[in-house]
Amino acid sequence: MAHTSVNKTNAARLLDKAGIRYRLIPYPVDEQHLEASHVARELGEDIAVVYKTLVLRGDRNGLLVCVIPGNREVDLKKAAKASGNKKVEMIAMKELLPLTGYIRGGCSPIGMKKPLPTFFQSEILDAPEVFISAGMRGLQIGIAPADLVDYVSGATVCDIVSNVILP
Repeated sequence: MAHTSVNKTNAARLLDKAGIRYRLIPYPVDEQHLEASHVARELGEDIAVVYKTLVLRGDRNGLLVCVIPGNREVDLKKAAKASGNKKVEMIAMKELLPLTGYIRGGCSPIGMKKPLPTFFQSEILDAPEVFISAGMRGLQIGIAPADLVDYVSGATVCDIVSNVILP
């Protein structure tokens, strides 16, 4: 289990309850730079292992979550196909908190208000450890990807990103 003086988030408490090993890593928040590249720099980690959690809405099956590397963009056509929708789009920022319980820059695939179908980009399983939001700005969870994918109910590992690599 993680031992830290940082206040535990709901996501961390859920992992504790499930007996899953993880690390809580605090970092300084810059409200002007909430993107994954900033988080990766603050953590001193490769952006390819710092994952961002995106919430989308499908035209047939409602809300879904895509968890992708920080240097990639979700491919809406691939995400639609994976989720059984004809098309998907990002939800409006104002909807994020009421729908998930999380704010931008602090959205975690663990502990949302209700479980949503979650799609992890396939290369997540290639890294020994990945980083996801702990459910608040300024705190990340370092976790073995297989433990993360196994923990998230209804998780699917597939290709959901575009070929573009962001700087």
